[in-house]
Parts: sequence; C-alpha cells; structure tokens
Amino acid sequence: MKLVRKNLLLVFLLAVSLSSFGCMERYAQPTAQVDPGISAQLPPYHGPKARVTVAKFQWKAGGSGGGTTTISGLGRRDVVITHEYAGAMTGLRDMLTTALVQSGRYRVLERQELGSIKSEIALGEEGYAEKSSSIKKGKIKGADLMVIAAITGWDPGTSGGRAGIGGIGGGIIGGIMGGMRKSSLAMDIRIIDTSTSEVLAATRVEGEARDINLGVLAGGIIGNVGLGGGLSMYAKTPMEKAIRIAIDEATKYIVSATPPEYFKH
Repeated sequence: MKLVRKNLLLVFLLAVSLSSFGCMERYAQPTAQVDPGISAQLPPYHGPKARVTVAKFQWKAGGSGGGTTTISGLGRRDVVITHEYAGAMTGLRDMLTTALVQSGRYRVLERQELGSIKSEIALGEEGYAEKSSSIKKGKIKGADLMVIAAITGWDPGTSGGRAGIGGIGGGIIGGIMGGMRKSSLAMDIRIIDTSTSEVLAATRVEGEARDINLGVLAGGIIGNVGLGGGLSMYAKTPMEKAIRIAIDEATKYIVSATPPEYFKH
C-alpha cells in the first residue's frame, strides 16, 4: 500500500512538473517579426540631416582582451562561452551606426574601413582600375559630429540565484528557476564637434533585462539568430534585450542632444 501511494505521489509530482515546464516553455518561445528600427520610436522627420561618424567603442568595464559567460539551464552541466570584448564592441558600434541611419536624421560617414577605400583608390592611381572610375582622392565627406562611446558596465547574465538539480519535481522546477538571470549593459556617450573638439553633450545609458533562459536543454543549445559579430552568442537571451534597449536609448539621446544648427545637409 505504501509503495502504491509512493508511486502515485511520484506520478503526481511528475505531472505538475511537466505542466509547469510546458507553461513556461510557451511563455519563453521566441517570435519572428520585422524590426522597424528606431524610426518607429521617433517622430516623423523629413528635414536636413547632420553629418556624423561613430568612433570605435572603448572598453572600460574592467578586464582586458576577453572573458567567459556561464549559462545555466535544465541540463546537469553549465555551458561556458568564451568571447572577446573587441568583437562585442564592434557589434555595438555597428548597431549604433545602423540605428542612427534608421533615425532619418543623420548622414553617417564610415571611418572604420578607410583602409579598403584607400586600396580601391590606389588601384586607379596605379593603373589597375579603369580610368572612368569615379573613386578619387578628395571626395570623402567630412563629419561635423563624432559619437564616442565607452562600455562602463557589462553583465551578460551571470548574476542571480541558482537552484540545485535533484529529485523529480524539484529538479525540473529548480532547473527552470536556475535559468533566471539579470543582464545589463551601461555606456557613456559623448557627442563631439569635430572642428573644435568641444564636447556638446554627454550622458550614461543603461539597459537591463530579466528573463528565463531555456537555452540549455538536455545538453543541447538552441540556435541563436538576430545579432551579428561578437554579439551573436547573446541572441534570444536577456543580454540581447539589454543591448537593444541601450542602443535605442543612446540613439534617442543623440537625436535629442544634437544642436539644431548641425542639421544642415
């Protein structure tokens, strides 16, 4: 009789655990949608634009070279991801550049790939390219503004409690709760007049998100999409939300803090 009651209890706990997991899994399912960009969050604009360039992001969040992120989920083992801060900074710069273009208020000038442009010009000067090519020296436009950003805070989701794995009901529910993490990103933004080097505006932007990480399931990792470069490992995680929040808020700030006289092109 005791054995029957024990088996019934185990069956009940298993049913409750599976039901809880099913509800949380449906809640955490990613959805596909077209990103309208930052323009959807800004008032319509059809006036003159400002010329701006985005400098390389600086890393000032501690550490140097790279680091690791530990992601916990339903499996018995943690997954440790090694990443380079340089890749993250490049990805953030690309995202901010895209957001400024999408705002419809800026002519964003590329400065990170000038080496490739110089090589293309050299092909014409040395006779390797056709003479009709319009790529010549002296045609690169100058930027009136430069945006400089420094990463001052970076937590990809390693903070928060973790429950142990054990038992039938407690193990599954504990594993789910162990996947709860807070991710955050902080940036210092400066807008500089390139002709005078004067800092026109500066602020600190923060992005933070919490979510349930179901990326680790039975020893496997769900595929990531959405972020490129060194940020791709954070796709479909709270860190992606934190990154996008920070980039959006940084763009809104740059738009609001740019003096009207720079919108002249």
